[in-house]
Amino acid sequence: MGKPTGFMEWPRVHAHKRDKQERVGDWKEFALPLAPEEAKRQSGRCMDCGVPFCHQGCPLGNLIPDFNEAVYRGRWREAYELLSRTNGFPEMTGRLCPAPCEAACVLAIDRDAVTIEQMEKEIAERAFAEGWVKPRPPARRTGRSVGVVGSGPAGLAAAAQLNAAGHSVTLYERDSKPGGLLRYGIPDFKLEKSVLDRRLAVMEAEGITFVNGIDVGGALSFRELRAKHDALVLAMGARRPRELEVPGRELSGVVQAMEYLEHQNRLVAGQGEKDARLDAAGRRVVILGGGDTGSDCLGTALRQGAKSVVQVELLPAPPSVRATGNPWPKWPVVFRTSSSQEEGGERSFGLLTKRLSGTDGRLQALHTVQVELQREPSALPRIVELPGTESTLEVDLLVLAMGFTGPETGKLSEELGVKLTPRGTVQVDARFATTADGVFCAGDASRGASLIVWALSDGREAAKSVDAYLSGGKSVLPTRGADCAF
Repeated sequence: MGKPTGFMEWPRVHAHKRDKQERVGDWKEFALPLAPEEAKRQSGRCMDCGVPFCHQGCPLGNLIPDFNEAVYRGRWREAYELLSRTNGFPEMTGRLCPAPCEAACVLAIDRDAVTIEQMEKEIAERAFAEGWVKPRPPARRTGRSVGVVGSGPAGLAAAAQLNAAGHSVTLYERDSKPGGLLRYGIPDFKLEKSVLDRRLAVMEAEGITFVNGIDVGGALSFRELRAKHDALVLAMGARRPRELEVPGRELSGVVQAMEYLEHQNRLVAGQGEKDARLDAAGRRVVILGGGDTGSDCLGTALRQGAKSVVQVELLPAPPSVRATGNPWPKWPVVFRTSSSQEEGGERSFGLLTKRLSGTDGRLQALHTVQVELQREPSALPRIVELPGTESTLEVDLLVLAMGFTGPETGKLSEELGVKLTPRGTVQVDARFATTADGVFCAGDASRGASLIVWALSDGREAAKSVDAYLSGGKSVLPTRGADCAF
């Protein structure tokens, strides 16, 4: 694939980024496109590896060597057609996916992997610019209807596939605009909302109905919704945040990450008014959590004009290269620096929060102790406090970005008879079917908080099962990977 010796001739080149000082002054995307000639070279690095382990790494089963070959040969439209067979939202994964495919790239054994994620973005943007992305409404309608609850990645993917199969799809969103996490959880500097809106416009033109401002399980009960449709897909995400259970949690100045991010995203979109509780301007900010959400909060705080920002991680810093017990093609647990972390702030590792303190009900300090990860044979690693390592961080705004524990299920079990797992997620079988007849679940609501690419994959696979349920037999929708037709 590509040029047989390309991976030896051309180094991996990352997309250029806007200057740090410039980009922290606005909310526009930080990444710049690759020049066409550089895109050709990067796709030409895709080697004829025999067994493309990138397929194993990609939950969607994207045809990665094939679309890279097409780009290298200058056949961009073919590249888009190949990519869109398996991924209906490459402009999203090309911006937001952590790229497990690249971790599994054969080149990554001892070299820099192919820039797969960036190529997805380049292909998608070329397709929109050239007008190749057009509404494709189904040739016929089946007369069956499906309700999809939640318009995040899993809900959008399920809706798109079910509509392509000819079913009438209504997508229910509790916010005023569709998109879920993509609209309200991802900062504009990573995903400008015009990118989302243009895809939603295509879906609407294909016949999908969006019903916004409807809280399913509240104003509209799950039972009522089930009665309206022949099948339901639950794709509510996993928005229930993990709490910080320490003395002082009740102090003013402690907020959850999604509340913080959602508020700023609404302001950027011209919705709502500024809330002083969620404004980092001139304040000493501490972010608990070293993952993507914490990084998004860091970039947001810098753009709001924080006096200082410290991102605190419970676990020790990972190694700079793969550890012995972390071989290829597993996901490499190594030290990474996000675009937000490049922009400023500090990072602290191996710190456990013991308590919060303040005066007059207002947060002023976070008290920590250093910890280490101890491993013993035949036992799970455990976090151990190190005596005499107590320290204090001054803080005016503490943002909790410690992950999510599951979906907000409300009266789901009571009204539909859907069972939950011990973790609080929706219980599904291998076909994404819940314990209630005709009710399916996809994405984080059943999987638990995970990656956008897994949400998209689950949405597509759940749609296939729904289609089979409605047709009383085999689904017309494609299977994962090479057999995809839509």
